[in-house]
Amino acid sequence: MVKIGNVFYETTKLKEGIRVKFAEEKQSYIVRASNVAFAVCTKPFNLQKTVLYTIIDWIKNIRGTEDLIFGMGAETDKDCQEMLKRLTQGETQVSRRNKIPLQIEKLLE
Repeated sequence: MVKIGNVFYETTKLKEGIRVKFAEEKQSYIVRASNVAFAVCTKPFNLQKTVLYTIIDWIKNIRGTEDLIFGMGAETDKDCQEMLKRLTQGETQVSRRNKIPLQIEKLLE
């Protein structure tokens, strides 16, 4: 179960393209790749056409970055799908050093 706003939901796959507003963030993230265990979300970073990303781990109820020293990137849908595949296959996980509790304020269509 995950709490979104004041409502608890069963963990399900989020649709790609939906916006996720986290309680501690001003700007929402866009879901770029998702399954029932993880969701890879991005938001624009600057004028350089790069992004900041976060991974939702539904099972551990946390979010954070991938645990790779030099990340593979999350600028394209393909990058995000590859990240989701690595996470799902257990090759990587959400970084223990950069994780925070999952606090979703709301979902925006």
